[in-house]
Amino acid sequence: MSVDDDARWLEWVTKQFESIAGDDKEIDLEEFKTALKVKESFFAERFFALFDSDGSGSISLDELLKALNLLIHGSETDKLRFLFQVYDVDGSGSIDPDELRIVLKSCLRESAISLPEEKLDDLTLALFESADRDNSGSITFEELKAELESFPEVMENLTISAANWLKPPDLEKKKHQTPRYLTPAYWHNNSRKLLFLGGYVCLNILLFTFAALQYKPSGPWIMVAKGCGQCLNFNCTFVMVLMLRRCLTWLRATWVVRIFPLDQNILLHQLVGYAILGLTIVHTGAHVVNFVVLSQRSDGYGLWEYLFTTRPGIGWVRGTASLTGVLLQLLVGLMVVCSSTFVRRSGHFEVFYWTHLSYIWVWALLVVHCANFWKWFAVPGLVFLLEKLVGIAVSRMGGLYIVEVNLLPSKVTHLVIKRPQFFQFKPGDYVYINIPVIAKYEWHPFTISSAPEQQDTLWLHIRSMGQWTNRLYEYFRQLEPQHCSAKRLTRSLRNRHHQRTTQQEELFNSVGCNGTVASNKDDAIELMSYRSSSPPGPTDPPADQLAQLEHGEVPQLREISAKVNENQRFCNIKCYVDGPYGTPTRQIFASEHAVLIGAGIGITPFASILQSIMYRWYRMRKQNCPNCNYSWCENLKDNEMKLRKVDFIWINRDQRSFEWFVSLLTKLEMDQADEEPEGRFLEMHMYMTSALSKNDMKAIGLQMALDLLAKKEKRDSITGLRTRTQPGRPNWGKVFQKVAEEKKGKVHVFFCGSPALAKFIKAHCEQSGFKFYKENF
Repeated sequence: MSVDDDARWLEWVTKQFESIAGDDKEIDLEEFKTALKVKESFFAERFFALFDSDGSGSISLDELLKALNLLIHGSETDKLRFLFQVYDVDGSGSIDPDELRIVLKSCLRESAISLPEEKLDDLTLALFESADRDNSGSITFEELKAELESFPEVMENLTISAANWLKPPDLEKKKHQTPRYLTPAYWHNNSRKLLFLGGYVCLNILLFTFAALQYKPSGPWIMVAKGCGQCLNFNCTFVMVLMLRRCLTWLRATWVVRIFPLDQNILLHQLVGYAILGLTIVHTGAHVVNFVVLSQRSDGYGLWEYLFTTRPGIGWVRGTASLTGVLLQLLVGLMVVCSSTFVRRSGHFEVFYWTHLSYIWVWALLVVHCANFWKWFAVPGLVFLLEKLVGIAVSRMGGLYIVEVNLLPSKVTHLVIKRPQFFQFKPGDYVYINIPVIAKYEWHPFTISSAPEQQDTLWLHIRSMGQWTNRLYEYFRQLEPQHCSAKRLTRSLRNRHHQRTTQQEELFNSVGCNGTVASNKDDAIELMSYRSSSPPGPTDPPADQLAQLEHGEVPQLREISAKVNENQRFCNIKCYVDGPYGTPTRQIFASEHAVLIGAGIGITPFASILQSIMYRWYRMRKQNCPNCNYSWCENLKDNEMKLRKVDFIWINRDQRSFEWFVSLLTKLEMDQADEEPEGRFLEMHMYMTSALSKNDMKAIGLQMALDLLAKKEKRDSITGLRTRTQPGRPNWGKVFQKVAEEKKGKVHVFFCGSPALAKFIKAHCEQSGFKFYKENF
């Protein structure tokens, strides 16, 4: 740091110390823990002990400055020495296995990672055996230093961590940056939307101007009211056109998608809704002012008569323009308020759903309120009615039943629905589902998480976030496990086996080349989760293995089988499905390099897409020798699929959230197990945000141990996948830079998750020149 930065740093530390220390000018252990905001007291106590150089039980300002100066300005050796002292719990000058285990256990708690005691032992031994170069039974400072040097990225992170820990935020002045909306990249990547919005605004201006000029003799307030009224005729019809889902799904498959921003229909629908609210307020306000002027005449009606009665005779249907106008203003305001993100995302979707149905009353009142509205409404209204009738007919055709339910971690409900023969969809599509036993009249949209190639069933993964989704989860939770009879389950397993016998291969990941069942518990759990949640495929286990697994005949699997069946329900519950409807992810097969980013339950559209992609890429390429078990892959022709590379990024808050689709991801890894890491068609990246990132001093040892054990076992300790789970949040700049450097072709980024994260990622995509698509429905 420069001299000026040093002065600011000293001033900041002094100020912070005074605010923490209070009147006694000393910081005790409890105050130190509060200041550090550390979850695990172990690290706070170790740091406190090292900062308290005189052993007085409190830290003075001089002691704090001395310690921080060493961490920020000290040499690399000084920083490593500090880290070594943190790990050397008993101060003996060396680290034994028990001390290392204590440190790693605290690291796990700090990162909110839960692992079995045996796995903690494995982590400890992996790091200890690697660092104890002389096999002396303890790790010296020199050995720890040598071990850290074998991890260059960790050494870099140690320096960053030491420089930023307890460092004042933003010492450097923020550089002046051009607003995002004024950058050429933004205008280039949003050209269709911006041109469309420009045309929309110009059309509204023209409508307003022509309507206002026709009423010029009536005065300025009437001109404003009539101009806004004409704009409302258009907008109240256009807002409906933007929600013609079947028409938009069809148009996505045509050239129209290259001209109009069809993938932005939800955003445009919201913008038009806000425009309607603004226009109604101005329209109503202009009429009220005009009524005030009229009421001041001696022979006129009173203001309240103009607003709330039909006596003045204003309107083409028995003078009801004022009354219908007041009702329309209230209904439009209610719809906009209840459509806000706060209402929809805070567990009150039903409020949004039922208030939004008042659009029927809005259109009816508009026909009565305005003499010309029906001319605007007639054709779009007819198309809208036909869409609704088709939707009702399709949803009622054939019997759809929920045949299986799996209750997953984080209150996620996995529905397995018997798929009708006529139901065709694309990867990433969504449907509206109605389950009468949950709510007779409510329809809710969810992404289909199964692949189109899965012919027999549809999957929906639904996270409990509102009233309806919570009722759904609780309904199936209270059902008895194995709701159907054993005979039905046996028939189901036999039917599945009959469908798969033509394409069976080696038992997936849990059966060796000699056909024996895996004896370790982790592999058995993986096999059970795979059987219960994966679609039929060429890597399915043989039927005898499934039968043994289902009935618990293999002793070491009985406990696991019971655990899986405990959250599994077989049922026969009636449901109705309206759809499918297309989303922006339909563009994925038009890209050459696709980057799929899912946050939390946002993985659901990509579950379908990944399965479909791998089916096309892997199963179409795979060739088998009829005389032996040898298999190989052939290259696909360019006209079969344009995709050359897929990067899948999944961001989760906690460890348990990865359990939703771990079996599917494991299956995808197995599909390309023979490929070299550098040449893999599908590359997966997992991030766990609750885990401390590698630039945190409290996480360095744990991350080193996880890396070492992953290399040894060829499996990540957190998820069980071959892909290593990264701690913290992605560095999007580096992620997209790596994607650009691969030069696999035109890059399209597809995202499903929180709006805040979508905005952040979109900004990075614009800087990198990547096309960005966000899942909206």
